[in-house]
Amino acid sequence: MKFKVDMITNGRIFNVQFVKKDGSIRSMNARLGVTKHLRGGQLKYNPSEKNYLIVFSMGDGGYRTISLEHVLRIKCNGNEYTRI
Repeated sequence: MKFKVDMITNGRIFNVQFVKKDGSIRSMNARLGVTKHLRGGQLKYNPSEKNYLIVFSMGDGGYRTISLEHVLRIKCNGNEYTRI
């Protein structure tokens, strides 16, 4: 089964493992659609045009931008999706 971003848009917490810009691998529990901690302002770009995913990191309580091209694994709804 191929992963689609709309599979995690229902507010569920999911685990994502990806390669950071410095080359290290990071794994985090995250969630989409969190607006509680926003401070105002707008992004100067459209994340979907750049193939980015804006998530809320549950571990440290901050927003993170993940490049979908660097995602290694996503685990959500009891299913695990890995990059081939």
